[in-house]
Amino acid sequence: MNLKLGCACRPVCWPFGRLLDSRHCVFALTLLTLLMQVVVEANSWWSLAMNPLLIPEAYIIGAQPLCSQLVGLSQGQKKLCQLYQDHMQYIGEGAKTGIRECQYQFRNRRWNCSTVDNSSVFGRVMQIGSRETAFTYAISAAGVVNAVSRACREGELSSCGCSRAARPKDLPRDWLWGGCGDNLNYGYRFSKEFVDAREREKSYPKGSYESARLLMNLHNNEAGRRTVSDLAHVSCKCHGVSGSCSLKTCWLQLADFRKVGDALKEKYDSATAMKLNTRGKMVQMHSKFNAPTSHDLVYIESSPDYCLKNQSTGSLGTVGRLCNKTSEGMDGCELMCCGRGYDQYKAQLVERCHCKFHWCCYVKCKRCTRIVDQFVCK
Repeated sequence: MNLKLGCACRPVCWPFGRLLDSRHCVFALTLLTLLMQVVVEANSWWSLAMNPLLIPEAYIIGAQPLCSQLVGLSQGQKKLCQLYQDHMQYIGEGAKTGIRECQYQFRNRRWNCSTVDNSSVFGRVMQIGSRETAFTYAISAAGVVNAVSRACREGELSSCGCSRAARPKDLPRDWLWGGCGDNLNYGYRFSKEFVDAREREKSYPKGSYESARLLMNLHNNEAGRRTVSDLAHVSCKCHGVSGSCSLKTCWLQLADFRKVGDALKEKYDSATAMKLNTRGKMVQMHSKFNAPTSHDLVYIESSPDYCLKNQSTGSLGTVGRLCNKTSEGMDGCELMCCGRGYDQYKAQLVERCHCKFHWCCYVKCKRCTRIVDQFVCK
């Protein structure tokens, strides 16, 4: 992009006749640079979750132009795309899994993990180094580990297969260690390589805000991956006559992703506020608490209240959100509506009822309608 700014610091006359002196020029150039940075940073690999091209047939051998055209990939991620084109579908699935889990975990919060477009996905709210940003980075990285590990097990990827994890020492001797487990080791390593690539390509002045954000993002990516690893477990299947279970075959299996989301939500609630010290290292803002481990979430900025729509922070506000009149929690009308009050409506709810099992083999239900009260924030 050629912006032809080489002579812009000389006084120039704008169409409306005002003279821009050199000081204003410097300010304008600085502002333009910041705006350009915002545009660049707005796009993310998360957009793979929203991209309609993510189908296996789209990734053919030698299709480098496709990788270069995917929105949101950094240069390093584009190179990995060219080397591992069959992985891209599952990176997109991992991102989508992470987004859905984020929306489930925050469904009753003021910020509910809403997606705003197909390129930045979450919008400007991710430019704040908040708890919410910490959770989003962690759950997204975890989603990629989950999707790639299972794709390996299912034989969908050319460069990996079933898990080769070592036999657990506490597994009884007469139980077989085999089967086809989720390839956690490969999924973990590939997620680290791909997801962290954007951050590792950057270089910022020591002690700068950007440097702190880079360290924060890398830490939370790792916390998400480690949560998947921590929750992986041994799963076994019985063999024997008439279900006697005289022999067992066991393998490594990832936990249901809802458990990963629940664990990371707990880490969100206990996330640690951090700052940069004089040596450019991340340290606790409040030293009286225990230091965070690589399994914990960290943040460097306080969250906005998300009460009202705000273009600068990316907050969508809570106007029009449903609330629970009887709850005293975050989903209650008092907290969700930020004291603005709420409107009450009658809504018609249609649901399945009077279900019966018919031999063989289906369930037939009736459709019942009932009127319910709904409360919506002003």
